[in-house]
Amino acid sequence: MRVRAHGISRIIRIVLLVVIGIGVFSFVVMWLWNHLMPQIFGLHAIGYWQALGLLVLSKLFFGAFRGGPGWRRDWRARMIQRWEDMTPEEREKFSSGMRGRCGPFGPPESAPPAPAPKE
Repeated sequence: MRVRAHGISRIIRIVLLVVIGIGVFSFVVMWLWNHLMPQIFGLHAIGYWQALGLLVLSKLFFGAFRGGPGWRRDWRARMIQRWEDMTPEEREKFSSGMRGRCGPFGPPESAPPAPAPKE
């Protein structure tokens, strides 16, 4: 019984901290908007609920509030896995398509060979 009460109180504390955090963050957005945007861009001041709405929009558009963009966290691991799953022919095709575009893939196929160093 005591363990269950502890778990419930912990959940309540977490929910309360999240609500307080969102409230404080909304207030900070409102304050920054009202002190910067009217003077920089000539926009109108906003209220608390409009600031909260901006936070929700930023969540929808940019995936904020997650400690970083979620799709970027596993990008490298996914690309490594894809590379390992490719056959040697697929790897060569990918590398030849990327030559000259980005990264250390070597010179493009149409580039003349580099001159030999003089001794």
